[in-house]
Amino acid sequence: MSVFVCPVCRQPLEASERQLRCPQGHSFDRARQGYWNLLLVQRKRSRDPGDNAAMVQARREFLDQGHYAPLSDRVNELLCETLGGRTTAARLLDLGCGEGYYSTRLEQALQAAGIPSEIIGLDISKHAVRAACQRSRSIQWLVASGADMPVPDGSLDAISLLFSRLMPEPLAKALKPGGLLLIAWPGDDHLIELRRLIYREVRPSAYDPLAQLGDAFRLRSHEQVCYPFSLDSRESISTLLDMTPHSQRMPKEARQALEDRSQLSLTLHVNLALLERL
Repeated sequence: MSVFVCPVCRQPLEASERQLRCPQGHSFDRARQGYWNLLLVQRKRSRDPGDNAAMVQARREFLDQGHYAPLSDRVNELLCETLGGRTTAARLLDLGCGEGYYSTRLEQALQAAGIPSEIIGLDISKHAVRAACQRSRSIQWLVASGADMPVPDGSLDAISLLFSRLMPEPLAKALKPGGLLLIAWPGDDHLIELRRLIYREVRPSAYDPLAQLGDAFRLRSHEQVCYPFSLDSRESISTLLDMTPHSQRMPKEARQALEDRSQLSLTLHVNLALLERL
């Protein structure tokens, strides 16, 4: 089975060293950084969709400080536990992979567990995928739309969706029967201390991805990862602000007050749900 399908006609894409081409003659060149750009112009909602370069750099700097490593470890444990014992390579896709932090740590965890795998990292932001290429050369990195994933129907053993938009139909379409879907989304207390400093009123989120999935999936487990962590410099606080959507909403006075701090105690609170494609 071909790894990718053409985003124009959904025919299989055959790969050469520098190009993907389908039987209809549509072709896509590999970027010099090593990724494939399979995002069609009509799938773009803006000229430069997804996270911009500054947000990507801030997220990379923040994640590399290790504050979210325990969350990443638990994600990896869940997938390794359910994919263990395979003799053929598991095909996994990290949807909304960003700058590749979680994808690369998952690759390392699977290798350490002796689980053969082929990993694809997909994001709509070319800036994010360019940064991801610097983390791993063995992961297949794609600029593409999650609403129209350029993979064959029923070809994936697992999809991870960490803090990204939920699109039930494309997810169900891409997964094999029995394939796994791992979703992570913020809990009510996620970065609650920061939000209380920014907003006059902090309301619980009504977002519940499990209620949106319909009958194509069966819930296997749902847990919450919650722990405190601390930022101990003005630079790390500024980096956190730059990587979150809060920075675009807060008044200048609130941001300045936060950047004047040299320490900030925070809570990570994240829901993890593991589901099976029926």
